[in-house]
Amino acid sequence: MEADLTTIALDAMGGDVGPEVVVPAAISVIEKHAGVRLILVGEESTLRATLKSHGHTPGNRLEVHHASQVVEMTELPSHALRNKKDSSMRVAINLVKEGTAQACVSAGNTGALMATARFVLKTLPGIDRPAICTSLPTTTGHTHVLDLGANVDSSAEHMFEFAVMGSVLTSAVDDIARPTVGLLNIGEEEIKGNERVKEAARLLAESGLNYIGFVEGDGIYTGAADVVICDGFVGNVMLKTSEGVAKMIVHYMRQEFRRNPITLLAGAFALPVLRAFRRRVDPRSYNGASLLGLQGIVIKSHGSADSFSFANAIREAVVEVKQNVPERISAQLEDMLVEGRTN
Repeated sequence: MEADLTTIALDAMGGDVGPEVVVPAAISVIEKHAGVRLILVGEESTLRATLKSHGHTPGNRLEVHHASQVVEMTELPSHALRNKKDSSMRVAINLVKEGTAQACVSAGNTGALMATARFVLKTLPGIDRPAICTSLPTTTGHTHVLDLGANVDSSAEHMFEFAVMGSVLTSAVDDIARPTVGLLNIGEEEIKGNERVKEAARLLAESGLNYIGFVEGDGIYTGAADVVICDGFVGNVMLKTSEGVAKMIVHYMRQEFRRNPITLLAGAFALPVLRAFRRRVDPRSYNGASLLGLQGIVIKSHGSADSFSFANAIREAVVEVKQNVPERISAQLEDMLVEGRTN
């Protein structure tokens, strides 16, 4: 691995489409970022053919690494872990473990990716469970939310770990010295919430994090906190609900603008505003969820991502490599442990 290049391994066979999305995304990234080297992991002949169809051949900054198996999107994580040891997903993660790559990006099966990454890379000292974290748009910019589905039954201690990891990530990628941390709840009052949320609030209030208290669901999108913490079950439901609402809004807007010639004309005049609105909230621009808490960087792209969206997931990986996110999480945890011993 060349010292001046950031090397990212790509699971080129994962996701709903596979190489036809990953390859053009990879080409786009290396053309725009001279300091990045990408390794396409998957069935070699397929990847070479796809590269050729896009006018490229493997080279120093865009390599092909053969893997004979593919993890299917509907495959059980346990089955993938036991029986797909030469899958594009497993091999890409192995490259991170071996030090050949500094991060891995996959649009594949989320459960299998988390199980495989945790098995191969292991968790950081002091972290019991990794978490899925992503950035969401807000009226003030964006916020990081976790956990989004890696853990469906999180304890108060787990949510505390999520807060540490989310705070470090936000500080690193957004250059915020002390990000504000909020805990997702059914109300802002201290008496609201279940016992686990109340206990998590107590742990956060006693920590050195910039904890601001409970945040309600609407606070996520109004930018109430730089980091919002929740149980994985709640977080995943919130995320999928938000995606559904966004699709519904787009559906009805299109329906209304096409209702008659007058609304069609109004739509034509409103087109610049609509395009600007889409750019600000386009989920493709926020693609790339971090699997935090591992001894290595793994980024999960949306399974249905297009090449623009997947390229953003690659860029997220590059940023986290340059900011040494796992090392910074470890250092933050160690500082908190030392502070706890001296108090």
